[in-house]
Amino acid sequence: MNFSARKPAMMKLLQQMVEIESPTYDKAAVNRMGALVARESSRIGAKVEVLPMQDVGDNIVARWGEGDGGILLIGHIDTVFPLGTLEMMPFYEKYGKVYGPGTLDMKSGLVIMLQAIEALQEEGKVPKRPITALFNTDEEMGSYHSRDLVEKIAKEHALSLVFEPCEHLDGALHTWRKGTGKFSIKAQGKAAHSGGAHRKGLNAIEELSHQIVKVQQLTDYEKGTTINIGSMSGGRAINIVPAYAEADGDIRMMSTEEYQRVEDAILNLESVLPDAVLTKHCILNRPPMPFDATMEGVFDKAYEIAKKDGLEIKAGGSGSASDANFVANLKLPVLDGLGTVGEGFHSEEEYFLLDSFIERTQLTAALLRDW
Repeated sequence: MNFSARKPAMMKLLQQMVEIESPTYDKAAVNRMGALVARESSRIGAKVEVLPMQDVGDNIVARWGEGDGGILLIGHIDTVFPLGTLEMMPFYEKYGKVYGPGTLDMKSGLVIMLQAIEALQEEGKVPKRPITALFNTDEEMGSYHSRDLVEKIAKEHALSLVFEPCEHLDGALHTWRKGTGKFSIKAQGKAAHSGGAHRKGLNAIEELSHQIVKVQQLTDYEKGTTINIGSMSGGRAINIVPAYAEADGDIRMMSTEEYQRVEDAILNLESVLPDAVLTKHCILNRPPMPFDATMEGVFDKAYEIAKKDGLEIKAGGSGSASDANFVANLKLPVLDGLGTVGEGFHSEEEYFLLDSFIERTQLTAALLRDW
């Protein structure tokens, strides 16, 4: 199959996707993007189901064929960029790089999913096994609304392929990912005038500062565990002893045991200042995706399929998480990072390498055809 000849059609579809801005928190905008992928899926013969959601965009499921042992393709249609970003960050190609909001993460991955299927159809090489594409609408906010759907459909398939962007410029696929959690710590003190009644006050910011130092020290680089206090607020004015302060943080870990260690430590924090009251909350959003025997077997098989098609793939990992973490937690075969290769995702410098657009489509088609 001549995948290079598909470049104009792929770029045209990608531009259409990028220019439909689809920030997670704008349901109508995400649904406009959903309408496009539903239409494209229908055009190439899919039976499309739109699953209404109350608080986020409606999820889209496209199916080609019926039966057991199918392959599931997973991608998200939401982005982190607010409406209006396109005016300052337009879609364009220059020197073999493609720029624009959401080009790398992960609208190019969506094009790869659809174009690989269409290429197989045109060559008469569509596998007998069914293919399903799940277009998630809230991945960038943690897939809190879509997780059940991801897990349910993954259980119905023999393999899941996830089209998140590749974070390695050498093109290494993601065969492991860290898990992600988040926490909040709130401190309640007592307000007072900072001059005339300082002794009567209880400084909530001071209390919270003690706790932040304790929590940051839970980081353990050797075990791959990191803690990051990402935001902090409290107080109303410099002449008032602050009665309230809060902080929110991020947890990244390689094992559920490490998450449990961190959670236990946070939930068991005790106040340093007398009479200060602490409220603590932790949640594990995405469990770790380890490079275990199942993952090794999936990668080895993918490696052999790619090799037969003249492609070489490498195994790598990521400190970030994706919907692949949910699938791996079910002990189901999954392979991630099948999207384009690039840098700067979630920033104004986001881009992907154009060559990877073609290569990843070829790889996807080979996996679908020969698995």
